[in-house]
Amino acid sequence: MMRQLMASAAAVALFAASGAGGAFAQDTSGTGAAPPPQQGQQLPDVEVIQGQPKPKPTQAKKATKPKSKPATATAVTAPSSAPETTGFATEGSQEFAVSPESSTVKMSPIGGTIPVDKVPGSVYQMNSEAITRGDQVILQDALTSQIPGLIVNDLQGNQFQTNIQFRGFEASPVNGVPQGLAVYQNGVRINESFGDIVNWDFLPSNAINNVAVVVGNPVFGLNALGGAVVVDMKDGFNFQGWDVDTSFGSFGRKQVSTEAGYRSGNWAAYGAFEAIDDDGFRDFSDAQIRRGYFDVGVKGDNAEFHFNFTGADNNVGVTAAAPEQLLDISRSLTFTSPQTTANTMQMYSVNGKVRATDTLTLSGVTYYRHFNQKHIDGNLFDKAADCGGNLCSGDDEVVNAATGATIPFNDDVAYASIDKTSQNADTAGLSLQAQENSRLFSHTNQFIVGVSYDHGRVAYTADSELGFMQPRFVVAGQGITLSGSDDFNPRSLTTTNDYFGAYFTDTFDITEALALTVGGRYNYARIQIENTGNPENDKLNGTNKYNRFNPSAGLTYKFAPSLNWYGGYSEANRAPTAAELACADPANPCLIESFLTADPPLKQVVSHTWETGFRGTIKNWQDRSQWDWGVGLFRTLNTDDIFDAASTNVGHGYFQNVGKTLRQGVEANLSYRSQRLFAYANYTYTDATFDSDAIFPSPNHPGAGTIACGEAGGGGDDNGPGKCYLVQKGDRLPGIPAHTFKAGFDYWMTRKWKVGADLVAASNQIFNGDEANLARPLAGYAKVNLHTSYDVTDHVQIYGLFENLFDKNYSVYGTYFSVDDANDLSDVTGVTFNENNPRTVVPAIPFAAYGGVKVKF
Repeated sequence: MMRQLMASAAAVALFAASGAGGAFAQDTSGTGAAPPPQQGQQLPDVEVIQGQPKPKPTQAKKATKPKSKPATATAVTAPSSAPETTGFATEGSQEFAVSPESSTVKMSPIGGTIPVDKVPGSVYQMNSEAITRGDQVILQDALTSQIPGLIVNDLQGNQFQTNIQFRGFEASPVNGVPQGLAVYQNGVRINESFGDIVNWDFLPSNAINNVAVVVGNPVFGLNALGGAVVVDMKDGFNFQGWDVDTSFGSFGRKQVSTEAGYRSGNWAAYGAFEAIDDDGFRDFSDAQIRRGYFDVGVKGDNAEFHFNFTGADNNVGVTAAAPEQLLDISRSLTFTSPQTTANTMQMYSVNGKVRATDTLTLSGVTYYRHFNQKHIDGNLFDKAADCGGNLCSGDDEVVNAATGATIPFNDDVAYASIDKTSQNADTAGLSLQAQENSRLFSHTNQFIVGVSYDHGRVAYTADSELGFMQPRFVVAGQGITLSGSDDFNPRSLTTTNDYFGAYFTDTFDITEALALTVGGRYNYARIQIENTGNPENDKLNGTNKYNRFNPSAGLTYKFAPSLNWYGGYSEANRAPTAAELACADPANPCLIESFLTADPPLKQVVSHTWETGFRGTIKNWQDRSQWDWGVGLFRTLNTDDIFDAASTNVGHGYFQNVGKTLRQGVEANLSYRSQRLFAYANYTYTDATFDSDAIFPSPNHPGAGTIACGEAGGGGDDNGPGKCYLVQKGDRLPGIPAHTFKAGFDYWMTRKWKVGADLVAASNQIFNGDEANLARPLAGYAKVNLHTSYDVTDHVQIYGLFENLFDKNYSVYGTYFSVDDANDLSDVTGVTFNENNPRTVVPAIPFAAYGGVKVKF
């Protein structure tokens, strides 16, 4: 199937290239020069531009002269980037103009742009200058600094493997986290096949050209419940030159990154690479990151094609949450190890577009992606017991070796386990789109229609190795794979995903001021699970199918060129992942991300989003400074939302539909640009609550009562009593702060010296495992990062970055652990925990300083 798909995709690409025929005109202007603009020569995305100001001519950006300049982007709903300048503009300069070109945004993953002021929803964008303005190499941190409502949520305790959370919806590298954001790279959906996870550490930060967060557009397909994150990479047409960046700093950080772009006539090439080594501020939290990107493209009068490659080979220590009592001793300590994740990925893609007529553009993308992950997780053993001289688990089941041999019980050792999972995934897909820009009833109109198909196949294995607990909560493996108990039986299976989508969107100018956008997408998902291991596990076999049409409609009204109103309604859905479907039986819980069991099917999640707001721009005399602002309301109601629930069997859990959840609130943002100062501030209030009652088990929660866990439609292990609690409508969703505030600035002290800072503040959040809001929440925080740079010459820049400037101790994620199980090991670990405090948290990075040198030509 995979070979047939790739052969078909290759045939389509070759046919499109050959069909373009004479679309490429020879450029004789010489190396590095763009073709002179002529009538009909360029091939931009077709845009609705009626009533827009005439854009100012620009040249392809070159990586020469790293002079300081006004900040080039901010995350706002209005135009998102300031103009390129030739350096710091002196007082009275007539060359400097603050007003950016008309900002546009994609209406689908593979193109078709319209001006932002015709989008009936929120749009936040950051270009490459905005992403790198704080000298960050971690994309999640750069996005967090400026995009309203977006924060980092760290479950794993490593900066390179964090989640991003937008309005309470997440895109995470962790299996088991409900994935509520669709993520695209150059038109390719990069939510991985098995759990829809997103590996942000695969993206070289220096190769990113633009990131857009788009809300309320079902065209972006599955998982776009809270919106879509659209990442566009650089190429040789928009970047020429060469640069290298080296830096070092706290916790053993060493980094080198380089990029180069070259253009010759109609051909262009671009490449980027990053290598980062970091020891981490906690024990066993080191990271080795190797990632790169390459693109070669050809562009002519009526066609443009690109081939690109993304590759990564990363090893990350994921130290996860630790008991608060342990962190009181030292915030560098970890609770059970080893905990490591090794990821490798290679992705090849071809994308292109052909202008078939003056108004019709055909676009497409095809890709192949290989992803391999090996995860190792040292854990406590669930109440090891002596059963007639043999080892038993907490439920009195005999634990054997995978060979069938019994394991003698030894009362002199502290038992533990090392749980291992691996996934070997191959994904391929094809998307085709047509965009028609002819007038309709004498009015400007843009119509887009497209289809997409994605096929994924994953070989997944899970097993557990017998271990003995050592000091510092380190688990020493004994080389014995466990079996016998349902808690430890090895699993081996193959999952197959087939996703099909057909979509359309149309933007019609009713008047020059009023625009109507309607659209929709039909999604079909087929998810098959096949046991490839012990025949006793054939109960895992099954096929689940989901389909839905998601509509959208909205209006925008331009009161003035600098004042715009928007309002719209949209729906989106996500199908349960193979990981969730294979672990959805409360009567047969599994070790999350490790063990899979037969299950009842889960329902798909559907979101219903309303949004309205205003955005605008205020310029002063002669365009020497500019304010951009936006304010809006949003409301998203999810039905049949999926949550992971802890089982009354310690360390295990399952997934369940919990009815309705609600995320609603307000966002406001403001930015200012002048010749010497760029400043921004934004605030988001997110009221994230359960909108129906549910029952959650929570075996480690100190306030959970003994009730029938199976009441109110399920939610427990069985219909008997267990340590559970009742979640009521209006209870806050865990892990989502109600208030976030961000502010920052860049100030040019001189033409060569720039100083800037960023503040991120968030209010408290509910602990995961405390869905009933019974316990004290995780405290809020405020942190400040400082950055500065100095241009030594036109080609050399030195810079510094200071994270958590005031060295604040705070945590970014909280959950619970089994105090009894941990105290059973106190003779070995030397630590005895207070049984009244089962809280575990992920501490944030303390003060850290980094410095570096950039060389550009």
